[in-house]
Amino acid sequence: MDPIRVPPEMFRFTGGDRAGLYVSVLHAFGEANERLETALGIDDIRARLRSVGWLEAIEDDDLTAALDQLRAWNLVDVIQNHSENYRTVTEYERRNLQYSLTRQGEAAFAGVVHAMTVLASTGALQTAVLDAISDRLADLSHELESGSDRRVFTVLSELESHLEALRGNTKQFNGELQRLLRADGVDINVFHEVKAATVAYLQEFLTNIEYRSHAIASRIQAIEDYGLTRMHQRALLGAELPQLTGADPGGAWLEHRRARWDGLRAWFLPVDGTAPRIDQLRQVGRKAIITLLQVLDRITESRRRSSSAAADFRELARWFSVLPEQDDLHRLWSTAFGLSSARHPHLAHPDQELVSYTAPWHEAPAVEISPLLRSSGRAERFGRTGAIPDVAAIRAARAARAAVERAELQAAWDMLDTDGTMRLSAFGELEHEVFERLLELLGRALGSAPDPNGTRRGSTMDGRVEIVLRTPPDSEIAELKTPRGVFRGPDYIVEVAAPGRGARRRGASA
Repeated sequence: MDPIRVPPEMFRFTGGDRAGLYVSVLHAFGEANERLETALGIDDIRARLRSVGWLEAIEDDDLTAALDQLRAWNLVDVIQNHSENYRTVTEYERRNLQYSLTRQGEAAFAGVVHAMTVLASTGALQTAVLDAISDRLADLSHELESGSDRRVFTVLSELESHLEALRGNTKQFNGELQRLLRADGVDINVFHEVKAATVAYLQEFLTNIEYRSHAIASRIQAIEDYGLTRMHQRALLGAELPQLTGADPGGAWLEHRRARWDGLRAWFLPVDGTAPRIDQLRQVGRKAIITLLQVLDRITESRRRSSSAAADFRELARWFSVLPEQDDLHRLWSTAFGLSSARHPHLAHPDQELVSYTAPWHEAPAVEISPLLRSSGRAERFGRTGAIPDVAAIRAARAARAAVERAELQAAWDMLDTDGTMRLSAFGELEHEVFERLLELLGRALGSAPDPNGTRRGSTMDGRVEIVLRTPPDSEIAELKTPRGVFRGPDYIVEVAAPGRGARRRGASA
């Protein structure tokens, strides 16, 4: 292949202070060519500049200078239009000159447009393109057998366009893939997502790629068995090329077609025994998958690195700083350190049953703490196991307390024993403890369902004392006095039966 030699002035319009104006002028000519307007006057150019995005005001001298510069670079040509009628000299000067793109100007603008398109596009590995190439090869074989020359030309053109798309997308995707493999310093989450998506994309493309490649190679061989030169000659007849110059364009056209076919064979069925490019693409894809997975593994491992104690305490401090409630702070403290409220269970009260474990410290009885607790963090020196304490005194005190409580309870029941029915108001005045026992009995009776006669019954938990409560026949109000106050309520007819001797309430009268 001959080296590419670009004329030195071909793309000079893309640089310098007036590059924007030069590109806009060429863009205006390109837009005019799409509308089959091959020549533009200075007024037409000015009008089209706005349509291509040049909104700045420009004088005729500046626009003429720009056109002259483009002419100097052989991008724009100018002719005189002698077919018009001009009424004034000014009209002649403005409408006589007609500008148009030269062949080099068309190529330069097309190159810029193509460069910008490549920059804006993204490469892709599309299995649909492989399927399209395989289908067009099958259609070409069918047209060669029974179709017309025009159909051969049409299908061959479609095949070459799909091949060109495969080559272009593969080149661009390979470049982007290599840049992705080298990408460092980007956001770690974005990096992870992009690479994971790329791995999935490559895996999907490589699925069944061998089957598609084999199908394409088989159909290429079938067409060559028909005759490659014969196929190209039929396509040339179907192309119906115009002969605008003295040279026959058929030779160059056939050479271009053969080069395209060689490119197709290089991709799927090379004649020199080298590996098909589709196999190289498969290898590149697999290597890229391995590389990307290794990078992802390194990222994952880096996130799993062991944390230091200092980092843990800083993170814990951050948690403490964001919690709004005091209770949440205490829970976080207990969870993080496994510590609860300060306790000294080994310094408990001698009789722990007398102190509930839920009792606040300010209500619980005090215990003596060893001075060693402040100096050494220990409450006492550890040595031999101490002697088992003698609990006989505690047991005796507990028995005495229980005897007193039983006596007080028996006395209360004796005082409440009515020895028959009586009005509630007959109790008159009671000690507060006796009154609490009476209230307990009344509550149990009122909480039970009445019998058909309206009588309610209740008893203590041990069943030793029973109360019978009947509704009073009148609306009298009973009034009982205790040292802490006066109780008022319906004057029920009560009957309390207590065990033991029949005590008589003090001063009671039925």
